[in-house]
Amino acid sequence: MKAATISSGVYNRRFPVGAEPATGGVYFRVWAPQAKRVELLVGAGDSSESKELEPEAQGYFSGFAPGCAAGDLYRFRLDGREQLLPDPASRFQPEGPFGPSMIVDASQFEWHDAQWNGIALANQVIYEMHIGTFTREGTWQAASRQLPELSKIGVTVLEMMPVNDFCGSFGWGYDGVNFFAPTRLYGAPDDLRGFVDEAHRAGLAVILDVVYNHAGPTGNFLKDFSKDYFTNRYENEWGEAINFDGPNSAPVREFFLTNARYWISEFHFDGLRLDATQALFDGSEKHILGELVETARHAAAPRSIIVIGENEPQNNKLMRPAQEQGYGLDGLWNDDFHHTAMVALTGHNEAYYADYLGNPQEFISAAKHGYLYQGQYYSWQKKRRGSPTRGINPSAFVNYLQNHDQIANSGGGWRVQRRTDPALYRAITALFLLTPQTPMLFQGQEFAASTPFAYFADHQGELAEKVKQGRREFLRQFPSLATEAMQAQLPDPTDPQVFASCKLDFSERRRHHETYALHQDLLRLRRTDVAFNPQQARTVDGAVLADRALVLRFFAPDGKDRLLLINLGSDTMLGPVPEPLLAPLPGTIWQVLWSSENPRYGGTGALPVENESGWLMIGKSAVVLADSSE
Repeated sequence: MKAATISSGVYNRRFPVGAEPATGGVYFRVWAPQAKRVELLVGAGDSSESKELEPEAQGYFSGFAPGCAAGDLYRFRLDGREQLLPDPASRFQPEGPFGPSMIVDASQFEWHDAQWNGIALANQVIYEMHIGTFTREGTWQAASRQLPELSKIGVTVLEMMPVNDFCGSFGWGYDGVNFFAPTRLYGAPDDLRGFVDEAHRAGLAVILDVVYNHAGPTGNFLKDFSKDYFTNRYENEWGEAINFDGPNSAPVREFFLTNARYWISEFHFDGLRLDATQALFDGSEKHILGELVETARHAAAPRSIIVIGENEPQNNKLMRPAQEQGYGLDGLWNDDFHHTAMVALTGHNEAYYADYLGNPQEFISAAKHGYLYQGQYYSWQKKRRGSPTRGINPSAFVNYLQNHDQIANSGGGWRVQRRTDPALYRAITALFLLTPQTPMLFQGQEFAASTPFAYFADHQGELAEKVKQGRREFLRQFPSLATEAMQAQLPDPTDPQVFASCKLDFSERRRHHETYALHQDLLRLRRTDVAFNPQQARTVDGAVLADRALVLRFFAPDGKDRLLLINLGSDTMLGPVPEPLLAPLPGTIWQVLWSSENPRYGGTGALPVENESGWLMIGKSAVVLADSSE
């Protein structure tokens, strides 16, 4: 091994914890307030030597090790114990969470994105992806080869599911334990940097899904360094809550704030997606959410970034700016839109869909107001849900028909198109992609991927059985999945074949060309038509035309308005039509600009008809109308 003589001193570190290469060696720093002595062991196996780190204030230990370099493996020993531990702020775990940490020199990567200025949320199209199943290879390098095609169809932002390392050979990433270490399953840290660099070259932004509300059940050594990383003062359905406001919480806050800064600065991510923000408990004067947002933006400057959150209670405070006592997030996922769309698509409103009807008024309200529940009583939870969205830009609501959770919660991991009528799916896809909110696709949705996306996690022994049973219990909330016959067919989340079955088949872009064309054309219309791309408040209004039919009118700044007619039911004759939103400009008539029944998308070619008797609206269709003066 290389000599690791430790000396104390003041060093110009980029981050307060972890191993950082410097001229002539590597500087190490770790928080271990429960320890009286911390030894550094550099090298592998019996060839490693131990050298003692110097104690600092507040429980930190640090030191400079001459001769160490990038690629060296290391671990820590606390108070002379036999067990050797990886670095809590390890930059890479080549053998997984139970193995040694590796020194990484981020400065050796050559970036090519100096002209990339970052992004704002307005006018973006998000694409959620899981690297392990996005390609057959399941690597960042393989995923990089698909980036030009994603840009070509109109995607602008990639939302990468969590990539910090976790135990096992496959998983969703939400049970991560090495918060600073990109998982070895997808490649080396520089492979991730290369992916982001290539994305920027293709005109795509990349944001990272991060989990700051809990740690995974195995391979988590944080408590070996300090019990104060976690707290039992709050109830958290995913495990022990992170201690952001209790005793010794200052270094814990610093750890997670540093983590956000690290991903933004060292990997050039264009923002973060914060998982389950309702489980980030903090009674401090300044909530950790607001501080995370500020920290991430400061780390990116002068680039602009976006921060999106998942927030089940739909608390508008997260989207309000700091001057309005908010936390400053750019946007939140919108479960309300998904739930009403799924009821309309499938005809089922069981379990957490129970408070939705999937009717025209819900789609109109979603287009105008974002959230549907803004303080009303919500029977599924037996309490009021949501808060008012007045003054919040439509772009702040991230709408979707599919995401990782909702596909998996179908039981078999079935995609939406498998559960509905093709014509109805085309119509609601048009509504989804043309309304003012920010659309998010899930990988493969753009070509109607036949591959499922089930829940999968590579656990062993007793934990594996608990995960299987827990998954079955969770899905029993759906009466249709609670029967003995359905429970017997639910995929085993620990089965490698279940994981393998979720990998995309890109040949389906060609074989499912009709759905691919549908998404490509709608995204082009959204991008190029001035009526659809402002994403401003009060630029859309709507009316219910029949039990299953609605109209949305998009008010264009140049006066060239658009009508979006949606019929979720059978052929409908409207007459008379005393609805001013249907009125064309004086001296003009409406003409078809786009139709979901275009044979290019697998439709029948049927078009709506307006005559003296009224309007004939084709069943299960969406039509965009423009006035005849254009």
